[in-house]
Amino acid sequence: MSKLDGNERWKSKMLLTEHAEQYEDQHRSQGSSIITAEERRLLRDYTLLPHMEKMVQKSISDVEYSNNLFKRLHLMVNQYILNRIIGDSYKLRRELKQRNIRILNEEQADMVVYYHYYCRGYQERFGMTRDVMRSEISLRLTKYSSELVALLKEQAKESGKTL
Repeated sequence: MSKLDGNERWKSKMLLTEHAEQYEDQHRSQGSSIITAEERRLLRDYTLLPHMEKMVQKSISDVEYSNNLFKRLHLMVNQYILNRIIGDSYKLRRELKQRNIRILNEEQADMVVYYHYYCRGYQERFGMTRDVMRSEISLRLTKYSSELVALLKEQAKESGKTL
């Protein structure tokens, strides 16, 4: 038998509205410290863009030393994609800084690449498998290529030529 069994005032569990509002406000403010899906997308992009930049730079150096017939075309396409990657990286770093998110270091374990980050005072870990990274990089490079093709088609349309 506890001390509260005979006490009648503990039977009613009434909650005042101001206490309920304080409780909800407290949980709303704590919920803002947890990383959102949009911020996870930013982290994913931040981790992928340096790998993509290295890949495109390697492709540029490979094409420069080749005897390819369309060497100049390949260089121009790769340079356009590299410029887009660098621009996106700059925008992404600025966005992460505004949201008070810092990415610290990278570690690899069992085909998973982990990144430690601080988000509004909380330290967490974000990881991606190499297969996911490859597919995401492929999708992003395809997106950049299709943007270039759309841009070329638009310019050809404006000049009256067909592509």
